[in-house]
Amino acid sequence: MAKRDYYEVLGCERGADETVLKASYRKLAMKWHPDRNPGNAEAEVQFKEVSEAYEVLKDPQKRAAYDRFGHAAFENGMGGPGGPGFGSDFASTFADIFDDLFGGQMGGRARGASGGRGRGADLRYNMEISLEEAYAGKTAEIRIPTSVVCETCSGTGAKPGTQPKVCRTCGGAGKIRHAQGFFTLERTCPACQGRGSLIEDPCTSCGGAGRVTRERNLSVQIPAGVEDGTRIRLGGEGEAGMRGGTPGDLYIFLSIEPHPFFQREGADLYCRAPISMVTAALGGTVEVPAMDGEKTKVRIPEGTQSGKQLRLAGKGMPVLRSRTFGDMYVQVVVETPQNLTKRQRDLLAEFERECSSDTHPESNGFFAKMKDFFQGASDD
Repeated sequence: MAKRDYYEVLGCERGADETVLKASYRKLAMKWHPDRNPGNAEAEVQFKEVSEAYEVLKDPQKRAAYDRFGHAAFENGMGGPGGPGFGSDFASTFADIFDDLFGGQMGGRARGASGGRGRGADLRYNMEISLEEAYAGKTAEIRIPTSVVCETCSGTGAKPGTQPKVCRTCGGAGKIRHAQGFFTLERTCPACQGRGSLIEDPCTSCGGAGRVTRERNLSVQIPAGVEDGTRIRLGGEGEAGMRGGTPGDLYIFLSIEPHPFFQREGADLYCRAPISMVTAALGGTVEVPAMDGEKTKVRIPEGTQSGKQLRLAGKGMPVLRSRTFGDMYVQVVVETPQNLTKRQRDLLAEFERECSSDTHPESNGFFAKMKDFFQGASDD
């Protein structure tokens, strides 16, 4: 009997992409799977046919050969699929189908068992630091509760002087093979839960877990230039693994305290500095603090208006893991005099009488535009 076209078997067009091929294969494989059709010889034949078609079409090289030569590409030792549907990656091909059929209890997940030596959980530690500490960096000492290897049993979980016994149910494999139709499935051993061993006499200190809860002191290096939300990973400093398993990691999440003077945007710093009306008019200098602990002089140009930003290059925050620094921006705010004496009032009144459009170009321009606006409205 001549073989059917592989695309026809999967119900796909010749130009179908990998996603369409896989979706069609999954649907048909689940439909004709022998476990869903016990004793049905036709279903077994259909399942083999679907598996063989997908085994060829999922491989780009085999598919190209099939598109050119058809079934003849795999005859006479020309690199065929090698046993319909049973290539070297047969197990991974069907892992997702097993999960659908058996709820993840068989197939790839069972094969992923690590003999009960489960990896320890990752830990999170929230740390708040000041902007000054973020600028200079620091070494922080933290104390964390975590699971560590039990010293009594050295992580085995068994009472000192004893050893875990090989599971008789699975022979230490951690999984049990189960024949279904024409192939074999595997599932996690129910007796040892995939560990491959049983502890008949557990350690009294850890109850057989191989780890106990302790508080540990750790030294954490905070590099200069960290930002709010920066995450630092300390590999292997998380919880200890079960029965000698690999420990997890510790993640330090940093937050920066609000600063009374500076606001930060990336590596740049922003601050406000009040100046007198006289300084704004005549120019001068003011001193502002910088993050390096020194005071910095800022030159105020003559005629500076309130709200103007002055840039101080390189006076911002360090860029993380770099030798460069951001900038500092000082926004000047002209302060209006208050609580004036009679003499001060008289001087200001005399100054006002001496003012002209040249001394107040912005306000004079504004009122001139306003006059033109109302004049135009009245003409309409």
